[in-house]
Order: sequence, then structure tokens, then C-alpha cells
Amino acid sequence: MIQLRTTVLLVLLSISFSGNAQDFKFGKVSEEELKETFNPSDSSATATVLYRSKEIRFNYVQGAGFNVVTEVFERIKIYDKAGFDYATVSQSLYRNNNDIETVSGLKAYTYTLKNGKIEKSKMEKSAIFTTELNKYRNEEKFTLPNVKEGCVIEYQYRITSPFYYSIDEIALQYDIPIKQQEISISAPEYFVFKPNMKGYLAVNPKYSTKSDKINFTNKSRTTSGGGWGVTSTEYSSQSIDYKVNVTNYNMTNIPALKEEPFVNAMNNYRSSVNYELQYVKFPQQLQENYTTTWEDVIKKIYESDNFGGQLKSTRYFKDELEILRSKTSSATELMVAIFSHVQGHMNWNNIYGYYVDKGVKTAYKEQTGNIADINLMLTAMLQTAGLSASPVLVSTRSHGVPMSPTREGFNYVIASVEIDGNLILLDATNKYTRPNLLPTRALNWFGRKIQKDGSIILVDLFPKNLSEESVQLSINLKENGSIEGKVRLTNRDYNAYLFRNKYANSVEDDYLEKLENKNNGMEISDYSIKNKGSMGKPVSESYSFSLDNQADVVGDKIYFSPLFHLAMKENPFKLEKREYPIDFSFPWREKYTVNIAIPEGYEITSLPESANITMVDKIGGFQYQVLDNGTAVQFKVDVKINQAVIAASYYNGLKELFKNIVEKETEKVVLSKITSNGTTESSGKGR
Repeated sequence: MIQLRTTVLLVLLSISFSGNAQDFKFGKVSEEELKETFNPSDSSATATVLYRSKEIRFNYVQGAGFNVVTEVFERIKIYDKAGFDYATVSQSLYRNNNDIETVSGLKAYTYTLKNGKIEKSKMEKSAIFTTELNKYRNEEKFTLPNVKEGCVIEYQYRITSPFYYSIDEIALQYDIPIKQQEISISAPEYFVFKPNMKGYLAVNPKYSTKSDKINFTNKSRTTSGGGWGVTSTEYSSQSIDYKVNVTNYNMTNIPALKEEPFVNAMNNYRSSVNYELQYVKFPQQLQENYTTTWEDVIKKIYESDNFGGQLKSTRYFKDELEILRSKTSSATELMVAIFSHVQGHMNWNNIYGYYVDKGVKTAYKEQTGNIADINLMLTAMLQTAGLSASPVLVSTRSHGVPMSPTREGFNYVIASVEIDGNLILLDATNKYTRPNLLPTRALNWFGRKIQKDGSIILVDLFPKNLSEESVQLSINLKENGSIEGKVRLTNRDYNAYLFRNKYANSVEDDYLEKLENKNNGMEISDYSIKNKGSMGKPVSESYSFSLDNQADVVGDKIYFSPLFHLAMKENPFKLEKREYPIDFSFPWREKYTVNIAIPEGYEITSLPESANITMVDKIGGFQYQVLDNGTAVQFKVDVKINQAVIAASYYNGLKELFKNIVEKETEKVVLSKITSNGTTESSGKGR
């Protein structure tokens, strides 16, 4: 995958040999490259990009204007089977009506070393597949042949794009190391782009200029003798000189972007550059602005028929709205009724976008549409009902955060309503959302609310309330180390939302089988669930269970971790240093109450100590409480993370908090057998 595992949609780009790297000619793989068994800078890497070249340039076609050509060349060393995924490459191609990006000049080879000789395997055309993803995207995918541990693969191709106004994000970092890369962007002086950098690599581009020219051929016909006489055709040539602005990124030994948990999307922190077209200015023509300020960006979006124009269409829902009005008596009730109507009536077609796909009227009739179809429809109904409603432009978590004025930075729209001074956010594209509970895909920093007068207000998208998982566990511990007991589990807010999205349509037997497998072969009976599909209410489950081998029986002693299958056994944070935020999506709380009846004839000889840990600035905390009455013991655990997103500066404190949680939750209780005279066999003493 161009971008390797992470798909970067190169709207008009391609990647090829840049001609400046004499040491890396296509087809000239060395024996040393094939003999390399690991990356000297990162021995954990399953593969390494030995060389990568991407050249982006503008090409003028008479009668059609400028297009963008991107040349691609990549050479990759695969060390082991885990790196085989990098032998499958996918390229997204944008299309709009009759305009479409195309791939040409594709060549791909696999090189292996056999008996000291380099063998070369050519990819056949049958290994290339083109898939229509949606009305705007095609995908071209190919897989290299004869991939083995230790092989080297390389490929090159060209993308030609008619969309001169859009250069998508260029990744400067992959999920595997890159030894050397050379990237160049050459744009005519007529197109002024603004580069937006992101990521944590030190990047030092070099800038230069060069000259180019546009050659025209003019054709004229003349007729002699008047009327239908003899016609002659004359050709003349003309050229226009212009300046080309060139940017080069020449980089070596680029480290892999390492996966860590609790990230909204790793691609958001990948070092990359995005070229945003600011304006186009041809000689003797007026300047056409694309992006300058947020006000300009929002104005262009709002004035589009596919956005603001959709808010003016209201007749198609007039009858239904009157019925909803007649059944409500307050602004809040009316808002909830309209939201529930659109949520129940419409079905999302899995297409993102802040511009409509079908248009609100057609979408309402067909009961299906994209994000904009549904949420602009919702906004229009709320406005027509007399409520103070506005659309809010959003970038989804996987799409990144638009830090500078850009239309491409948004890919989503939600609705908002202001009632009694409180702003309520609404998204009717998911069946399990409710007012002020957006789909998790939309919980991405800030949105931009567009008011009727065209002004913009920044809107915080992150929830503030703790979403809670509460577990009450009653356990009888057996002398052989098995346990049996009862569970009552309650999920609230986003935990309930996630449960419903994952399991609401599951068959109960299938769900219970997965639950049993998740908990090490647990046997479950007497299962019941409440509020499985009731929006706004917590989801409550209860069941009886039995589980073997939950305690170690050694002689006259029994050792067990009192949280059993609930215990956190591994710290999710492993990096020594983290440069990007920790994103939990929403604040959360886990509360466990575990009551354990110990086997008859045993007594407790060792218990974990209680603990109470609070992070600096009260970002998170952990309480662990132990209560012992001799024949039974109770453990109470309370873990809180009070912020949806935690700055990287708190990483060490968070890592230490989870280290303490793991240590405490896996700490053992020790039981000893009581002798006939009331003493423990190990010590000869009573407690």
C-alpha cells in the first residue's frame, strides 16, 4: 500500500524514480540489499523502504489546460512474513463526472537471492485489480509475485490527474523505516500553494525555481477565389515562458511511526505535508482565490447549492413536521421529536461529506443518504420548526484536524440547536446516538458552526461527562481453584453507545459465545439484558457463570488475583516517550465491586493493601479498597480518566498510573488451610 498499511488518498499524485538518485535505478537491486537480514536502526522492523521517490509536476495540454503528473518509485526490503503485507499496494483514484485520475506505466518486480544469483520475478497484468469504491473513488491494487522472506520488491508507476487544484497529503513517514526518500513538487507560478506540515520529524525542504514554457500551435485556413475556392491551411507556433517553483524533500533514515493505543488515528500524527491551493492567477486574468481565511472557506461552502442551498428546501417534510409539532409542548421536546424522526426515517449509506450526495429531497424520499443528506435535512427541519439551529462543519477522527483554513480539512457535517443558552449537538446518521452524544467518529477536537448571518463559532466536540462501566461481581471460590458466581454489568453513555453499535443486532447465542471465549472459556447461564435498544438509558446485563483455573493451589495454600478475569494484566503504554496526545475519545470511569466468599476451612493470610492514586491536575485516578471480614473479602476498584484527550506532557504520569493499576490488580491474595486445632498449617498460628 502506498503509504504502506495506512492508505493515503493521493488525489492527484503518483510516485516514481526522480532521476537525481544515481544509486537507485529501477531494476538495479544489489546483492547487499538482498543479504540484509534486519534494519540496523530498527531491528524490530518487518520491512524497510530502501528508497522512495515521488515527483509531482504540472503538465500543460493544449486545449485542456494543466494536469498533474506524479511519478512513483519505491524499493522495499522484506525481512520476514509479517512484512508480506507491504507487497500489496493500493492507490486511490479520484473521479468526478467524466474527469478521472489514471494510472499508467506500472512495472513491478520481486528480487530474490538463490545460490548466490539474483532472480527477478515480473508482476503480470492479472495481478492488477481496479475496484469502484464509490461514485467519487476507484482503487487500483496490485500484489507483487514470489514474495519470500529476505526478498526485495520494487515498483514504479505514473498518475495523471486533471484536478490541478488539489494536491492531497504527502506522507513523509511510514509504519516502517525509510532509509532514503526524495520528494519534489514543481508548480507553475500561476498556482500558489500553501504547505501545511504536521508530525514530529525535523523537515527542512529546499526551495528553488526553474524556467519552463507552454508551446501553442495555431491553425488558420484561407480560401482563394471566393466562394468554394481552393482552401489552404497554415500553422504557426507560439510559446509563453513562465517560472516554476520547486520544493524538494531529501531525507534519510526516517524512523517508523510506532503504533500506540488511544490515538484517534495514527495518520493524524504521521509526518506529512499537505499543499493547499490558495489562489490561481493567470496573466491578464483576475485572481481566483481558493482559501485565505476561515471566513472565506466557510462562505464558499455555505453558498454552495450542495450545502446552504439544501437548507432552503422544506416542502418535502412539511406534513410530518406539523404532526411532530402537534405532539410536543416545549422547544426541547420538539427538538428531540424531530431528531428521532430523522434518525428513524433515514439510513446512512456510509459515504462521508459535507456536500449532499442525492440532495435532501431525494434522500428523504428514498430514506437513505450520505452524512450531509441526513444532517442538513435535520438542520432544515429544526430551522423550519422555529428552533435556533445551525450546521457544524467537522473533520472526522480518521481525517485529521484542520489547523489552517482549508475546505479539504472538513469531511463531515452535524446539526446544532441552541435552547435556553445551551448548545446541543446532533447527528442522526447513527441509530444509537442521542442529543449531545455524537458518533465517536465525529469526536475530533473542534467543529465550526455556521450561523445564518455567515459568522463562525468554534464548537468543542468532546463530551465532558464520564461514561461509566459498573460491574458487581459475587464469587464463590472453590478449593480446587475454580470460581462460580453472578455478574451485574451496567454501561452508561458512550459505553452503552459502543455496546449497542457492536451487539444490538447480534444473536444472543453468538454474543454469549464470544463473551465466554473472551473470558477464557467461561460458562454462562441465566443471561438477561435490559435497555438493549432504548436510547438514553444504560444497558444492564446480568448472568451466572463458572470459570476453571482461576487460582493456583499449591499444597495447603491458594493464590489468586481478586479481580480474576477483570484485572488489567498489561500496561497499554509502552513507549519511553510519546510526542502525540493520548486520545480516549471520551472521559470514562470503571467501577468494580468484587465480593469473594473463601472456601470453608481456609483463612486469609495475605491481602493486597488499599491504594489511592491521583494524577497531577486530577487528570486521572485509581482507588483500590480492601475490606475483610474473615470468611469473605470485598474489593472495590474505581478508575477515572477525566479528560477525553490528554496532552503528551502528561504521558509519563499516565504511564505510571496504569503501571500501578496493573501491579495492584494482579497482586495476589493468599489463603492458608486451617488445621483441626484452628491454626494454619504453614505457621502453626492463628490470625
